[in-house]
Amino acid sequence: MSRFRTSWFGAAIIVFFLTSFLAPIASAQEEQQPEQTPPRPAQPAPLVSPEILPDNRVTFRISAPEANEVIIIGDLFEDYRGEKLIKDDQGVWSITPGPLVPDVYSYTFYVDGVKVVDPNNPGVKQGIRSKDSIFLLPGAEADFLDVQPVPHGIISIVWYQSSSLGMMRRMRIYTPPGYDNSRRKRYPVFYLLHGGGDNDIGWSTIGRTGFIIDNLLAEGKAEPMIVVMPNGSVGRSPAAAGTQATGRFEDDMVQDIIPYVEENYRVLARKDQRAIAGLSMGGGQTLRLTLDNPDMFSYIGVYSSGARSTDEEFEKGLDELKAEGPKLYWIGCGVNDQLAHAGSVNLAGLLEKHGIEYTFRESPGGHTWINWRHYLAEFAPLLFR
Repeated sequence: MSRFRTSWFGAAIIVFFLTSFLAPIASAQEEQQPEQTPPRPAQPAPLVSPEILPDNRVTFRISAPEANEVIIIGDLFEDYRGEKLIKDDQGVWSITPGPLVPDVYSYTFYVDGVKVVDPNNPGVKQGIRSKDSIFLLPGAEADFLDVQPVPHGIISIVWYQSSSLGMMRRMRIYTPPGYDNSRRKRYPVFYLLHGGGDNDIGWSTIGRTGFIIDNLLAEGKAEPMIVVMPNGSVGRSPAAAGTQATGRFEDDMVQDIIPYVEENYRVLARKDQRAIAGLSMGGGQTLRLTLDNPDMFSYIGVYSSGARSTDEEFEKGLDELKAEGPKLYWIGCGVNDQLAHAGSVNLAGLLEKHGIEYTFRESPGGHTWINWRHYLAEFAPLLFR
């Protein structure tokens, strides 16, 4: 009995200790618990822009509640005319043009006069002074430039030392499928020049060069070739910006770019295995390069460029080019191209005057990448045949 009482007394002491000392601690812990955070208000759904609709209309949206006016400009509109967006009660501006022909399109917003890329679209075309938003509208008409389940070449970013300009410079070089596996095979080279405001990035991004050539090769429509896309904008930056200087770029091409390619790539280093083409500013550079070096290229393409005025030296260059006998002289220009159509027509007349055979491709539309991608797809199959 005494043992039971002692045990009971010990248990009572333990209970007293626990209630006297631990209860305040538990109470303090309860008091230290943070207040419950109220639930966050529901966030608005992210804007979708561009949104491609089943009928090939496309909706563009941008949130700008305080703006007074939003305009969209791009090559999806004829002559790059601007179109006003409409604002809803949530401050979201929108517009739905179309239906559009499947292709790659570029556009930008102007919010109260300030140029803005679409913040909801990760697709961007990088220029030397500005950026534009881009998107692909898929469909049969765009199959020639879309990613297809075919063998793909590789586009490499290549840095080289330009001795003529005294700086490191950059270019993109496309090598066709199988180039790395065929250690002995040598390839012809196509030098492809961009226009004003762009750099070596243009033809490989919005120009879709790699996919276009891949698809032509897969269909057996073109010869395997290396495509060199240099930076024709010559200025302070080795990669991009600056004021273009035609003569300096000519020196870079002849003294540095072509020798670099022929030394570091498995190429057929002959005139009949070299082609050159350029758009707009690049078309003018193509003209000058081929007139000053008539023995260098057998295939010449001038896209949306030409010769509005000539001099005795220009005419003499055409005679020298005639003597060299280019295998192909190809001109392409949109009939609504207010910048280049007159010069293209004049160039065609000069070639005829000097007895140089040529092809003149007049297409609908104006001074846009929509035309230039098609010109590439038409010009490349004619090379190195």
